[in-house]
Amino acid sequence: MDKLNEILLLIDSFLGSAFWFPYVLLGVGIFFTLYLKFPQIRYFRHAWRVVTGKYTSKDAEGDTTHFQALSTALSGTVGTGNIGGVALALSIGGPAALFWMWMTAFFGMTTKFVEVTLSHKYRVKAEDGTMAGGPMYFMDRRLNMRWLAILFAIATVVCSFGTGNLPQINNIAQGMEATFGVNPMVTGGILAVILALVIIGGIKRIAAITSKVVPFMSVLYIAGALAVIFYNIENVLPSFIAIFQDAFTGSAASGGFLGAAFSYAFTKGVARGLYSNEAGQGSAPIAHASAKGNEPVSEGMVSILEPFIDTIIICTLTGLVILSSGAWKEKYDNYFEGADMHIISGVYTDTSEDNRQAIVAYLNGGESGAQGANGVLRIENGQLQGEYTVLNARSIAEDVEFVVVDPNDSAKKVPFSGVLNVVNGKLKRTVGEGDNAQEVHVHGKSLIHSAQLTTKAFTKGFFGEWGQYIVAIGLLLFAFSTTIAWSYYGDRAMIYLVGESGVLPYRILFVAGFFWASFADTTLIWNLASVAIVIMTLPNLLGILLLHKEMKETVKEYWENFNKNH
Repeated sequence: MDKLNEILLLIDSFLGSAFWFPYVLLGVGIFFTLYLKFPQIRYFRHAWRVVTGKYTSKDAEGDTTHFQALSTALSGTVGTGNIGGVALALSIGGPAALFWMWMTAFFGMTTKFVEVTLSHKYRVKAEDGTMAGGPMYFMDRRLNMRWLAILFAIATVVCSFGTGNLPQINNIAQGMEATFGVNPMVTGGILAVILALVIIGGIKRIAAITSKVVPFMSVLYIAGALAVIFYNIENVLPSFIAIFQDAFTGSAASGGFLGAAFSYAFTKGVARGLYSNEAGQGSAPIAHASAKGNEPVSEGMVSILEPFIDTIIICTLTGLVILSSGAWKEKYDNYFEGADMHIISGVYTDTSEDNRQAIVAYLNGGESGAQGANGVLRIENGQLQGEYTVLNARSIAEDVEFVVVDPNDSAKKVPFSGVLNVVNGKLKRTVGEGDNAQEVHVHGKSLIHSAQLTTKAFTKGFFGEWGQYIVAIGLLLFAFSTTIAWSYYGDRAMIYLVGESGVLPYRILFVAGFFWASFADTTLIWNLASVAIVIMTLPNLLGILLLHKEMKETVKEYWENFNKNH
């Protein structure tokens, strides 16, 4: 798993984490915002009227209402990105990351307006009578670039696993285990059965469920978040100041947080913003293509609301909960995952500015006095011997202990004694061979990230420890509804690629992957998602850029017809 993580990180370094990707994503949004004269502002009020069905013709073709299409698309975007993704961005990039999530959402509102309008315009009716649409159809039918459409559809199938499936159940299972003590395999097994029953019913059943679940889960989560924010109201203004103050300089060190350069805040903020609202990714247009309507622009306007609800509202609330509670810079006892952990030679402390800078440089891959340990480590009664420092979740770990499963009681762990190999700071945690092989677990106090961080932050409000249950339930509903929506995106892509015959095998594999990811390594899942999302996004951005003139003309025609008829 560690080797696979390294490969994924290498690929991601050329894609989502590369310096050019955030500029491309934001650049397309800025271009269309200026080219179409700020539609996210000018059409915002009109979009709310459209979503209520005020202008919808009763005889319009489609499978769902505007509201159901919006709910389905929102269920695809409002998921672990809002709970675990925001926490991950803040844990790596600090408060400044939230600013860049906002920027991604603001310009993403226009990007989504464009991609949904064009996808709705070139949708088709599938063999089963339902509507099928998405960027692959305007790439094929309008641009005559079937190769690009095929690339996008394949990326959609991959992404349905990498972003819509695997990270969702992984975070659900993690949250259910941390909160209720439920075994991840039990959670995965039960929800896999429910998932199979839902997706067999197709878009109409999916839309019916999401249109009920999305409003409920949003109200529940918002209420819980406000209970924390108002409890820590004195920290809200300083949090906002830190968000804006550090936006172009990077986040300063605070508590156990070692600090982050501007590049980390920028790239992680934009990447998590994209993961959260999916503007530019081309996923939401697949859901919106099912909406009843004769005017593609009207459905595009409905989609403007998605990044606003998803990122400007829900992600901001999550961010303020984490920042105002102070949970993002505090160390908590936890078990360290291999991909998050480094062991360096020498003794370092986060109370020393020189030590902090050296460690940050080491973690960022730059020149540093801190060096990853190599060779053999000696462990006695759970304690690391010699002058070494353990890093976890980009922080200096404290009270570190090495343990193994008790051979007489699998439910217990006991201190480990022996030797472990370490290569360039990465620990080889398996000792012994064959039937005698056992994994050494490491725990201690360090910063935490993803859903675990959000869960801890929610306990620092009016509800106290009960706050964790809001996150667990919210995560369950958010993430599960996201998986449902993404199963639809994937099977529409399979219809485009191979026809109806590919849908059933895809759904079987989708459910199987869902179960597997419930007990897989969290960091591996996030890294896979980071790669998959970019592979899907780039073809879509190219497609909408090539159709920028048609988009402008389509909007002009819409308003001409609208003014004649209303």
